[in-house]
Amino acid sequence: MKTYVALFRGINVGGRHALPMKELRLVLEEAGCVDVQTYIQSGNVIFRSAIADAARLSQHLTAAVSRSHGFEPRVFVRTLAELEKAAAGNPFPEADENPKSLHVFFLAERAKKPDLESLGALKTSTERFALKGDIFYLHTPDGFGTSKLAERAERLLGVDATARNWRTVKTLLAMAKDSR
Repeated sequence: MKTYVALFRGINVGGRHALPMKELRLVLEEAGCVDVQTYIQSGNVIFRSAIADAARLSQHLTAAVSRSHGFEPRVFVRTLAELEKAAAGNPFPEADENPKSLHVFFLAERAKKPDLESLGALKTSTERFALKGDIFYLHTPDGFGTSKLAERAERLLGVDATARNWRTVKTLLAMAKDSR
């Protein structure tokens, strides 16, 4: 069995698609996942599964939530090795001092035609970003919630994504390593 991290997009946000983590854990266990652990209410799950294909596993988890709760969340599944690579690739190590200043966007796939020029035009003088494969790093020391770049990043990248702050990424990585 392989260790995975599933990042559920859009659950428990603004009162829509409510799915308490206890229920999410049960849904994954019923779907055949083992050693299921959740982290905070935004849909972060560490587990092990015999399904070797991450794309197939993502579809399997989406279908399981649809059957149990009536909506189909977007689920981004990463292996432990992929999460380690994303963390090791962080080009903004100063975010360790302020982990909410860095957000890691996990892309559904590599961006084929990202509009880097428009992304660059939106960034403030303190913001920085880097696109590395299917990971987009966004450093916003003045705040993620007020960043026009953060607001438009997914559209300008041209691919579905879900973002997690640096603290969450590091915590998920530690939890996944412990669950092996």
